[in-house]
Amino acid sequence: MSKIIRLSTPLKDSDINTLKIGNIVRLNGIIYTGRDTAHKRLVELLDQGKDLPFDITGQVIYYVGPSPNKPGKIIGSCGPTTAYRMDPYTPKLLEKGLCGMIGKGKRSNDVKEAIKRTCGIYFAATGGAGALIAKSIKKMELVAYEDLGPEAIYRLEVEDFPVIVANDMHGGDLYEDGRRTYSI
Repeated sequence: MSKIIRLSTPLKDSDINTLKIGNIVRLNGIIYTGRDTAHKRLVELLDQGKDLPFDITGQVIYYVGPSPNKPGKIIGSCGPTTAYRMDPYTPKLLEKGLCGMIGKGKRSNDVKEAIKRTCGIYFAATGGAGALIAKSIKKMELVAYEDLGPEAIYRLEVEDFPVIVANDMHGGDLYEDGRRTYSI
């Protein structure tokens, strides 16, 4: 069994430098949510020379649109969204200081190159485990784009949020390397 690596946000280059694909990580601290429409709006702000609604330096964005919370719960089920939908916007956000992303599925070559160039990291969260993932979320507050409903940007306080390194800053790609390793 692999050793579990515990990291606190905001992430530092020294945290990311040590990570390799396949590492099991538990994130603690603050992460932000956002999907494609929110990403598009963030990049539009950057293109207009405006400030973002939160400081993305060292931060992690979780690609999720959580379901409504039940009474007494902080958040509903919150499984990862397919990451490639954010690929057109990701390199620009990485260049502005974003460090990590959480989603599911492969990333484009442009995103993988931007991860290497900017000392970034892409974590995979387990699809279908949204109810389990929700247990690691201790607090949630709206940050921006309330009109997007569950796809708005939220600030999540997390404790032992479970992820696996899927793309590391050294060029490793779990989706490609894993396929080569286990193919017949």
